[in-house]
Amino acid sequence: MDTAGVGLATFQAEAGWSRPGTGVPAPPPIPGDDGMRPAPALQGVNRDMVEPESRAEYEKLQQALKQATSTVARYAVRHPEHGLRWLMTRVEIGQLASGQKTTSVLTVDITDHHQAQERNELLQHSLNLQTERERAVLDSVLVGIVTVGRQGIEWMNRSARRMFGGDLPEFAGQPISSVATEAPDHPFRQTQYLDELPEGQAETFECRVVARDGREFWVVGNAVATVGPDSSRQLTYALLDIERRRQAEAQSQQAQASLHRIIEAAPIAISLHDARTLQVRQINQAAAALAGRPEEELLGASLEALFGSGDEAQTIRSDMEFALQSSEVLQREYPLTVRGQARIWDARLLHLAGVNDASGELEPEQLLLVATDVTQQRAQEAARLEAAIAQRELLVREVHHRIKNNLQGVAGLLQQIAARRPEVRTVINEAVGQVQAIAQVYGLQVGMSGPLRLRKVVEAVMGSVQRMFGREILVDIDGTMAEQSHRWGLPEAEAIPIALTLNELFTNAVKHGGETPVRCELRFDPEQVVLRIINQGQLPAGFDLAQVRGGVSGLGLVRALLPRRSALLGLTQEGDQVVCELSLWPPGVQLLEAL
Repeated sequence: MDTAGVGLATFQAEAGWSRPGTGVPAPPPIPGDDGMRPAPALQGVNRDMVEPESRAEYEKLQQALKQATSTVARYAVRHPEHGLRWLMTRVEIGQLASGQKTTSVLTVDITDHHQAQERNELLQHSLNLQTERERAVLDSVLVGIVTVGRQGIEWMNRSARRMFGGDLPEFAGQPISSVATEAPDHPFRQTQYLDELPEGQAETFECRVVARDGREFWVVGNAVATVGPDSSRQLTYALLDIERRRQAEAQSQQAQASLHRIIEAAPIAISLHDARTLQVRQINQAAAALAGRPEEELLGASLEALFGSGDEAQTIRSDMEFALQSSEVLQREYPLTVRGQARIWDARLLHLAGVNDASGELEPEQLLLVATDVTQQRAQEAARLEAAIAQRELLVREVHHRIKNNLQGVAGLLQQIAARRPEVRTVINEAVGQVQAIAQVYGLQVGMSGPLRLRKVVEAVMGSVQRMFGREILVDIDGTMAEQSHRWGLPEAEAIPIALTLNELFTNAVKHGGETPVRCELRFDPEQVVLRIINQGQLPAGFDLAQVRGGVSGLGLVRALLPRRSALLGLTQEGDQVVCELSLWPPGVQLLEAL
């Protein structure tokens, strides 16, 4: 017994302990340099050595010894040599052959066992805390997590409980197939996963789930084989509710189908082109009719197959490439020949950037072409424009005709006044000539639209002066454009100033030219028009046209009316003749298209 690893003593009521004191086993030998040597024994354990938290156990042991009852006590003592030690004492009541009662006390040092047990308890507590934290985190995610063992559902997070429409006690121990549909191949009915699915490997699926409240919805998820706390295999399901996504996909498919039917039936030409190659990806009947070929032949065809290989196709290709660089709608009109008929198409080009489809994949960039046949509409607009222009020209001619008649009426009244008032006849006749010149301009505008022809203006003013003074003016036309003199025209803003200028120059020549006829030379060149008026006469000594001040009559009026940037007036003496030279060039005059 002395060599045993336990403390052993026998107590007899008459004889007392058969071995003095309560024996306590020696600790295991301690290895040393001189081999294994025994550790000092725990001798002399008493009440003072017992740790406070073990006093109750120690008192229980003492009570059992006094009352001779069996018990087991575990208590801690702090030995002065060996420190804190845990002991287990077992008290057993026996009887000798003579019939006497005995009490056997067995004490064992369980320090190592107790420490190991404490470590296991701490580890288990840590594992429990970690599991609680993990489950708290899993409760906060939107993905439903369900743990299934061989006995059925073991745990569900909050999202799974919300999906299934119940709390964990309602599902605990039940198979996960309790929320599956009747489909025999439903993923929740695949019980072989628990044995055959390799640990850590996921099995992905998509299925419908029937909740306790009768709801049916789609989920996407996976099942992963894991090991539980008791080393048993488990299946952990991660489920995501995709009912809204499926509904959105179904609605999107319905919308696309409806849009496709609308596009097919639409009277406008619609086609989708690949952004990189501009090949046709989708086309409706109207666009196919534009190309004059069936839809099947045009799918995947090039741009030239749709619009031909002429300049129109090149123009459309350039516009498409430009539209691909912008996010705005590009509008163009294309004159195209369809089945030998010239048509006008109003087209809209829009760059469609790549977007993620329902599966998350990025769709390629495309170009949308929407075109409408506006041939009839443009013809109607052109007809309305022509009618409006014709009506405007009619109104303008009517206004010009009335202005001419009114001016001629004013001139007639002035002539009557001049006849009654000889003292102001000269001044009034000058005003009459100016009014007649303006009337001639409006008279010319009655029969035509646009710029007035310069030659007709000169001839009209010249004729008015001849009629007023009863004198003849000889005309000579020369220049490289003499045969195309009608091409030189006067802008509307310059017509009346030039007419008044011509009236003054012709009037001065007639008034100061004596009885000799006045000559007018017109030279038409590609760069300018030169008008020379020659009459018999003599300029005052030291005459300088630049010194003539502007006024409302005579040369002063001429200087005030002539456009400075496109006209030049000269007045010189050549022998016994006075030569007045007027040069006009653009923009004061314009070179028009031939009649």
